[in-house]
Amino acid sequence: MNRKPKHMLAALVGGAALMAVAACGGGGGAAPKAGSQPELSAPPTKAGTLTMVTKFADPKYAPYFEGVVKDYEAANPQVKIQLDQVADQPYKDKIRVLSASKQLPDIYFSWAGDFANKFVRAGLAADLTSVVGPTTEWGKTLAPAALKAFEYDGKNYGVPIDLDGKYMAYNKTIFEKAGVTVPKTLPELLTACDKLKSAGVQPIALGNQFGWPAIHYITQLNAYNVPPATLASDYNPATGQFTDPGYVKALQQFSDINTKCGTPNANGISHEAAQANFMSGKAAMQYVESVEFNAFTEKGGASPTFAKSWDFFRLPPPDSPAGDPKALTGAPDGFLVNAKSQNTALAVDFLMFMTNKDNASKMTKELGWLSPVQGSATPENSFPQLTKTLEDMNQASQFAIWLDTVTHADVASAYLAGVEGMLGGKLTPEQVVQAVQKAAQKAQK
Repeated sequence: MNRKPKHMLAALVGGAALMAVAACGGGGGAAPKAGSQPELSAPPTKAGTLTMVTKFADPKYAPYFEGVVKDYEAANPQVKIQLDQVADQPYKDKIRVLSASKQLPDIYFSWAGDFANKFVRAGLAADLTSVVGPTTEWGKTLAPAALKAFEYDGKNYGVPIDLDGKYMAYNKTIFEKAGVTVPKTLPELLTACDKLKSAGVQPIALGNQFGWPAIHYITQLNAYNVPPATLASDYNPATGQFTDPGYVKALQQFSDINTKCGTPNANGISHEAAQANFMSGKAAMQYVESVEFNAFTEKGGASPTFAKSWDFFRLPPPDSPAGDPKALTGAPDGFLVNAKSQNTALAVDFLMFMTNKDNASKMTKELGWLSPVQGSATPENSFPQLTKTLEDMNQASQFAIWLDTVTHADVASAYLAGVEGMLGGKLTPEQVVQAVQKAAQKAQK
């Protein structure tokens, strides 16, 4: 199942769903200051009750998490885990209520980006740096970019559970017939699109009916064109300005991609319809999330011909990028630990169990999700492109977290509306950035 709308929904409700968080503590008493350190140095007492809430209620996913809980309880008979699994939207409603009533569970799900950072700033997420930081034994088993996605002010607050990156999937047969090789720079991509058009093939299938597909391009292009420190400052609601010229440049580059490569009238086409065109050979490429790769296999429903003829590459950087050319758009989902929990060490022990290599490999096999655990994707539990994806993610300097979750909800909405307007020919890149700047100013009030 394609899980791509998860981050879009998080952005649209993020501000409203967490308005109460900043004013509320968790588990009773006053909210601790962000960065407070729980007692994690001593081994946990393997007894007691843990409470946990996830957003994986879908019948395709829920059994995996239920199985991990049962296995942990079987290995630790004196531990009981109360697992509550709800769907995306009910989760957002539930976590808002639990935060406001100071009844957060010991372990709770979070998207990376500002969704998680709101809990950190409110003192509701335990500082886990001492146990899962990049220099710890546990941290070294996880992809560095995944750990960094839940980093705030130099400290680690989240445990990544899965991985999702954005890649340009392409039809190798079409490329070969058109005499096109995998582009290594943005100018080379535009040249490739010209060749594909001359061969009578739509270069890139783009369906932007719900806004997020275009935003994913902007996420990556912003990372390429804006220095990382500037990007981090602007994505922080308290300091966002969006005055760097790289933001306009990123939008202009996307406009060039759309003009030379994209699908006409993309705002009226769904991502799924665009994907059908790609898989039927009507388009040479599509920018997709790695969680969608399973759909390109015979097991996932693709034709044998297509399943044997696709591969992927990263959206290539422009020449002389001012930003980070090794950043990759994407993010892990993860879990936070309640800073006021009385069972913090036990919660950490369970999360460590959930992310051991056996459970990570099982998740990839059963759910088709990549895990941040090093070496967890193998030929036995995945397919070649998925294994290759994990290897590539491990080479990423950092995740460029989805623009619609890493920024404040008002900024995300301005980007969504602006890019849709730009695709429709109604707005210029400069006008889009002006609207984003106004939204950033509003977010600081």
